[in-house]
Amino acid sequence: MRRILVIVAHPDIENSRINKKWVEELGKEANITIHELYKVYPSEEIDVKREQKLVEMHDTIIFQFPFYWYSSPPLLKKWQDEVLTYGWAYGSNGTKLNGKSFMLAISTGSAMTAYKAGGKNHFSLDELTKPFQAMSNLVGMKFLPSFVFYGLNNSTHEDIEKSFPLYMDHINHVLSKGVFN
Repeated sequence: MRRILVIVAHPDIENSRINKKWVEELGKEANITIHELYKVYPSEEIDVKREQKLVEMHDTIIFQFPFYWYSSPPLLKKWQDEVLTYGWAYGSNGTKLNGKSFMLAISTGSAMTAYKAGGKNHFSLDELTKPFQAMSNLVGMKFLPSFVFYGLNNSTHEDIEKSFPLYMDHINHVLSKGVFN
């Protein structure tokens, strides 16, 4: 059974409509570890060794976050800057992440139509998340297709309830089929 680490970066998870739901449901899965950065590090002082050890214990790493300002919340970027060190994550001796799978789970406020050429945001989400794919490539992880929930701003409670089974189906599909970008 694959060991999955979901690194959740939501600065206000208690008031989240969808990320909170996903965290609650993922917590019921035996092979999934939920790691909420803003809860663990409210002062944003990251324990690098602890984080590296946690990552080493898992086969698959998922970054879960709300998409705003065309990226992730700032603590996730800080986590990348501090945890993915030379000699550990990359470089001639930095092989600790080689062969692990990596995926993004993103919620957006805007509809899918906003994320395309000619749309409100002018770029697809795949284009806007290329830095995550580049990071994955640099550290030797297999970049899996992202799970994206579009249009949260206009979603109903029922839409949100239906999203979690889709999220789990996506995880199971890409891991079992070896579907990689």
